[in-house]
Amino acid sequence: MEHRFLAVHYQLHSVKDGERTLEEQTIREKPFQFISGFGVSLDALEQHVINLASGTEFDFTLTPAEAFGDYDPAGLHKLARDFFMVDNKFDAAHVYPGAIITLMDGEGHHFPAQVKAVEDDGVSIDTNHPMAGKTLNFTGEVIENREATEAEVNALIKQMAGGCGGCGGHCGEGGCGGEGGCGEGGCGHCG
Repeated sequence: MEHRFLAVHYQLHSVKDGERTLEEQTIREKPFQFISGFGVSLDALEQHVINLASGTEFDFTLTPAEAFGDYDPAGLHKLARDFFMVDNKFDAAHVYPGAIITLMDGEGHHFPAQVKAVEDDGVSIDTNHPMAGKTLNFTGEVIENREATEAEVNALIKQMAGGCGGCGGHCGEGGCGGEGGCGEGGCGHCG
């Protein structure tokens, strides 16, 4: 299977009742870069740009099902504060309302969650993607589209295989396979 190296400059808007809201954008000098076939990008984004030549503009809209799925109330959870301890102290530097943290399930899969509230009896998190339930419109340009080099593919594989080493207490009981979370934001607790 050929892997493609893609660099795309885009604006992402959510669309509700005909109104567009800018959610994120790249700058042309620093486009979003990824290698196809590794799940690094949203599958539907990859499928829309994979066959476009460098310099080609795009404009497409994705339903919630094509993007990040419907919002699921079952994605709201409350975890004990103990899951977020570092050196016997609560990790307030990385776990605060609005923070995006990385959690790990019992099978070792990493996934993001947003901290909704920090309370005395636990931390409320939302495991829904922040754009779950939203219709999304991507507009932009393919800056580069070429076959990925073997060195690029190997570097990505090595990076992805880093796993969870040195979770520093965020992984809860059972080590890195527990139900706790690994803090993000540069704290280095997870891979």
